[in-house]
Amino acid sequence: MERTDIIPVFGMTCGHCVNTVNRALQNVNGVLALDVSLEESRAQVTYDDELASLASIKSAIIEEGYSVEPAGQDQGAESARQERTLQDAVPQAITEQAEASLQEGGKITFRITGMSCVNCARSIEKAFKSAAGIKSVAINFSLEKGYVEFDGALTDRQKILEIVKDAGYSAIEAGEEQKASGIALKEKFRFFFALALTIPLVVFMYVMPFGHAETNYVIFALATLVQFVSGITFYSGAYHSLKNRSTNMDVLIALGISAAYFYSVFSLFFISPHAHTFFDSSAMLITFILLGKMLEARAKGKTSQALQKLLSLQADQACLIESGKERMVAASLVKVGDVVLVRPGEKIPVDGEIIVGATAVDESMITGESIPVEKAAGDAVTGATLNTSGVIRVRTTKTGKDTLLAQIIKMVEDAQSDKAPIQRIADTVSNYFVPFVVASALITFALWYTVLTVPPPEGFSRFLFSFQLMIAVLVIACPCALGLATPTAIMVGSGIGLKRGILFKRASALERIAKLDVILFDKTGTITAGRPEVIGIYPCSTYNIQEVLGIAAGAAANSSHPLSQAILRKAKQRGAARQQVTDVREVSGQGILCSMNGKSVKIGSIRFIAGGKELPPDVRRLREQIDDGGNSAVYLSLYDTVLCIFSLADVVKEDSRAAVQALQKLGIKIALISGDNTKVALAVARQVGIEDVEAEVLPADKIGIVKKWQQKGFTVGMVGDGINDAPALAQADVGIAIGSGTDVAKETGDVILVKNTLMDVERSIRLGRKTLETIKQNFFWAFSYNVLMIPIAAGILYPVNGITLKPEWACVAMWFSSITVVSNSLMLKRYDKKM
Repeated sequence: MERTDIIPVFGMTCGHCVNTVNRALQNVNGVLALDVSLEESRAQVTYDDELASLASIKSAIIEEGYSVEPAGQDQGAESARQERTLQDAVPQAITEQAEASLQEGGKITFRITGMSCVNCARSIEKAFKSAAGIKSVAINFSLEKGYVEFDGALTDRQKILEIVKDAGYSAIEAGEEQKASGIALKEKFRFFFALALTIPLVVFMYVMPFGHAETNYVIFALATLVQFVSGITFYSGAYHSLKNRSTNMDVLIALGISAAYFYSVFSLFFISPHAHTFFDSSAMLITFILLGKMLEARAKGKTSQALQKLLSLQADQACLIESGKERMVAASLVKVGDVVLVRPGEKIPVDGEIIVGATAVDESMITGESIPVEKAAGDAVTGATLNTSGVIRVRTTKTGKDTLLAQIIKMVEDAQSDKAPIQRIADTVSNYFVPFVVASALITFALWYTVLTVPPPEGFSRFLFSFQLMIAVLVIACPCALGLATPTAIMVGSGIGLKRGILFKRASALERIAKLDVILFDKTGTITAGRPEVIGIYPCSTYNIQEVLGIAAGAAANSSHPLSQAILRKAKQRGAARQQVTDVREVSGQGILCSMNGKSVKIGSIRFIAGGKELPPDVRRLREQIDDGGNSAVYLSLYDTVLCIFSLADVVKEDSRAAVQALQKLGIKIALISGDNTKVALAVARQVGIEDVEAEVLPADKIGIVKKWQQKGFTVGMVGDGINDAPALAQADVGIAIGSGTDVAKETGDVILVKNTLMDVERSIRLGRKTLETIKQNFFWAFSYNVLMIPIAAGILYPVNGITLKPEWACVAMWFSSITVVSNSLMLKRYDKKM
């Protein structure tokens, strides 16, 4: 039955937010129609109530980082999606600044220990969603992080950590690294304790140094210590998982080691001291699994190296100037308006503006350019960049989470913590996988014990053989590799992008950019440099080029108009001597009138110069030639005689044509959108090799053009400067914002290209495609591993060639599959050299 509900949506701040909510709801099965309104902060949803529910629709909104309940008074209207950060990954200057606001409630980030698979993360999320006062939650298994937003009523953050503890895991808040270190030591102790006892246990199992019965009792003692000292972690995890009505890897492991251990105890004490036991299998399972977890953690740690390198760039201290005196303080204590002194060779500790001094600043960590940029009083500087030469004083304009470095860190962390759409496959499969494995193990036992007539190996009864195969199936099918397939690849891919100055705000953008069919380019500031340049000088008198440039520069120096500034730059480039002019008067929209040695000089439009008179034929011919090229013309006259015509244009960037050609080679269709007149837009399009052109388009109308391409069934990317193109960037499937370093954090796109080069558009698409390819490879290995290995563990090869898989070797194969997936993701780093 069709039903329509109006759902309040809090946290939306722009068209991009609306687009995100739209996409989330479109993915809900059963949704028939949508109307998401930013102004009214609501979504009107029409859906089939037999396929979808109001709860599932609200859940889809919450999963995108928005709220369906009013936020606390301290939250304001800021987007919840934009507020999510990994607090414990942010440098001290950011973390300490954020502490005060967090005390009032809002959000908390913490590290989680004890998760063994993606189902653990789902179990913790389920525990939070059933708790009061929780607005949204995201648990990232690969990063081992939790992100929770809560309302104003829940101010005790310790209660949030208790929810994690009640779910059976340990939560460590940002800044409590000592606790994390203690837990890591405990995990190492469990492994080495198990290893120290398992080695002699296995030796005794085969050597029997004290006689068969006596040795079995010694093996029992060793196995018991391993089982309930090192193995207790699996029992704890399984208990809490089942308590939360979910199943995870701990459940499978607990079933496997319990079956092996307790059957062995029963055999030893109630059947015969000489009976066959599985004490070695139980102990070796625990040891191998703990080893696998350590290796896996080490491999996963390598995927976040790029972010860690970025974090290390933050300056720790600042030289604060107070009452004319210098004082060294922690960078986190600097406030907006404070003045800091930065000497040559020091990192600039804050975002600010130079008020005294001049220097050259190495901004390579932001822009990628190795050549230092000259800076003087009045110029902006960015925190964590390097002062290479002069002594400067900087007035602080931004601190803490508002700094550029903090914004970049936040983007990368959001991308790494976000779930890509393809991850839903793994989440869905993992949710049903453990019950399937348990059923498969029981069926394996039943078939071999009661149905199949193939005789068991020598020394095994039919029961023992069936029992061993059942344990092997339980152990080998753990879905770790499946849970790691997407997040590890996303972490590596976003890290490569970060290194190259390509910032993916969300993991979904990294996936969607790989599927683009069409890219729409804004013209001004994207394809072109965004400012006019003199591209032609046409003298119409006996004056030469240097002379007309000198006269024009003298007049233009008195105007801030972009065309005047372009003529000034050209005069400076050509070394023309600027002439002195007097009686300067600027006529708005027309030009400049002044005097030079008592002679009247005009520079401006043809109407301003001609004053209603007929211009000479040669001047008219030049004018037509310039107009046909789609360029602007500025006229210079002396005593009403035209001395020169300057042809100006917004020049195409050096790499624009190469970028367009590279994208076309990838099979992507390119179109140009411009608010400029058709003649100019077509001229620019011809220069870079674009055939589809939409000209004389208002910024508000660009969104309609994006929709037009989308209605044709194309996945559309929009590339713009992120300001006037914001509506189109938000509507596009992937918004790609071109921005200089100082503006990068303010853009509305899904992807930010810090270096301001269009070649990074092509690089980002190739990176997205390579990352998606790696994710698919990871899924192939994870799925094919289980498809192939579960039947082998179940004994399918035994009737053919006598091959079976012991539980302990099934364990090795299990964690080897996880390491294979992580290693395949790490191989993405090789692609860095090809970008």
